[in-house]
Amino acid sequence: MVSSSHEALHWVFQKDPALLTRAFQSVLHVPFPEPRDFAVLNADLTEIEPVERRVDTLMRVETDEGPYLLVVEAQGKKDEKKRGSWPYYLSYLYEKYRCEPVLVVITQNSATARWAAQPIRRGLPGWDSMTVRPLVIGPDNVPLIAGEREAERDVPLAVLSAMTHGRGAKAAAILEPLAFALRTVDGESAAVFGQLVESCLGDPGAKEIWRDLMSEIRYFFNSPVAEKVREEGRVEGREEGREEGMVEDRAGMTLRILEWRAIPVPDAVREKVLACSDLDQLEDWAQRALTAERAEDLFAVDGA
Repeated sequence: MVSSSHEALHWVFQKDPALLTRAFQSVLHVPFPEPRDFAVLNADLTEIEPVERRVDTLMRVETDEGPYLLVVEAQGKKDEKKRGSWPYYLSYLYEKYRCEPVLVVITQNSATARWAAQPIRRGLPGWDSMTVRPLVIGPDNVPLIAGEREAERDVPLAVLSAMTHGRGAKAAAILEPLAFALRTVDGESAAVFGQLVESCLGDPGAKEIWRDLMSEIRYFFNSPVAEKVREEGRVEGREEGREEGMVEDRAGMTLRILEWRAIPVPDAVREKVLACSDLDQLEDWAQRALTAERAEDLFAVDGA
């Protein structure tokens, strides 16, 4: 059971190891050989009884250019002791496995990301005996995936986006598109991803919104609408059922955002939102709900 953002931030790569190598290309813009196979390894690096050393997640990836060890460390804040332990981890792992280790640090904090990205140099000034350059994944380089179609194209990356931005002001904008995208994966994966995201949300209001969305997702996977979506050969029914559920959820989400922000919702506004069947219109209203000063501001540009 993942119970903290620290665990969630690195465990997501155990759920989908290929997400990490995709992140090299799409987030870090670092070339990495095409992976053929992954294996999650024992993360315990303890050598003798009194000293325990443990990385967060350790994976071996096989490529046509040889094997690599991916060392993933979730970092909540600056910790100068890591600048001593990280070089040790890499040296020990190379000696143990005889393949190249790659250190990846993932964080939800921009200041921590800048600190972690600083090269660690050991040796004489101007003549380093060792240089460690962590690859850092954080809110400054992970894209903010706030569109449903974009989230559906790569659900694990959308999950990573929600997790890394989970403690920022834009967290709520990510949740609704991600919830819709989770309907395109199997129910077990949706539940795991949902738990990981919840562990990384810092704002209580955002957590409440996410829990409501996950309740709707669980209902979706057990509802006649979901059966219609999954029924083979019924393309028309599949799209109709999917859109029906999306309209209902998006309308409800718009109203919940206003309520979360303690903005009163008159009956006329509630009725208009619930009566709307235009997904694009509802998406516009949901976005406006994040900044509106009054519920009626949702319709300001519509002349209502």
